[in-house]
Amino acid sequence: MKTMFQQTLRAAAVTAAVAVLGLGSAQAQGKPWHDIGRNATPAEVKAWDIDVRPDFKGLPKGAGSVSLGEEVWIAKCASCHGDFGESNEVFTPIVGGTTQADIARGRVKNLEEGSSFPQKTTMMKVATVSTLWDYINRAMPWNAPKSLSADEVYGVVAYILSLAEVVPGDYVLSDQNIAEVQQRMPNRNGMVFYEPMWKTNGKGDVQNVACMKDCPTDAKIRSSLPGFARDAHGNIQEQNRVIGPVRGADTTKPAPTAPLTQKISLAAPVVVAAAGGGAADAKALLNSNACTACHGVNNKIVGPGFNEIAAKHKGKADAEAYLVGKIKNGGQGVYGAIPMPAQPQVSDADARAIAAWIAAGAK
Repeated sequence: MKTMFQQTLRAAAVTAAVAVLGLGSAQAQGKPWHDIGRNATPAEVKAWDIDVRPDFKGLPKGAGSVSLGEEVWIAKCASCHGDFGESNEVFTPIVGGTTQADIARGRVKNLEEGSSFPQKTTMMKVATVSTLWDYINRAMPWNAPKSLSADEVYGVVAYILSLAEVVPGDYVLSDQNIAEVQQRMPNRNGMVFYEPMWKTNGKGDVQNVACMKDCPTDAKIRSSLPGFARDAHGNIQEQNRVIGPVRGADTTKPAPTAPLTQKISLAAPVVVAAAGGGAADAKALLNSNACTACHGVNNKIVGPGFNEIAAKHKGKADAEAYLVGKIKNGGQGVYGAIPMPAQPQVSDADARAIAAWIAAGAK
């Protein structure tokens, strides 16, 4: 009798356990994100793991001469940075402001308080040559990042260093000698090691005094974008991700007086631009291809506003074909000395859609 009773209890316990496990499984499967994503493959991780540290860990093998770098520079870099890194009204200068004395001591005198040097250049500020290599490798050229080979990156870095007289004009930079070049960087001793920032077991080195709840209603905005520049890069609200809270204002309208709280649902439609599409399609293409970094819709930034381009070619039968050629191949002299870099990464269909929108009035 006792044995039978124990067996009955044991069976009931097993049944209950199975039921609980089943409930937990059902609850787990009920999570809306339970089947989203997967572990990255080693190849995918390797493709993203491209950073180069100051100790040169991650630096790929390769070599590039100053002359190779000059060729790449003229073809892909000079349109934004000038023939000799002196800038051409697009970006601030890369080279200048350093001396042989700076190279000898590793501190740039023109960075010291009281200096009257007019412009802080890249070579004045950067402390590690790995920073130059890493940034150029991952982010340049601006319109086609990660398109340079390792040898071309070595060459471009060598060219910049030669302009700053860190290396001679016939130098060949490589993974074998880059550590030696580091010892000649003009601002190599300009960085300060602040130990508390590297301690993970201590207290933070800052105190947060910002209001997080029950904040006063009379708070004042200390800095805001001027009205004339609100839509300099297109409508910021249209450039948001389709998931999560909206972080950008509708910059085609006056500045809002209250915080933005609108949210976009997970099911929000994604605009897919195609040739022959409407204004929304064309504007999406301008944003996705970084056109609005240099051109405003109604105002000049680096290059002319799209409305200015539209007005210049109004009524011309070959306007669309001409504009497609300018988008794909670039040019210089039509709107001043600043060149329009070629945009080979823009597909033919996208270029035609943008050109059609401009030719129709850019509205």
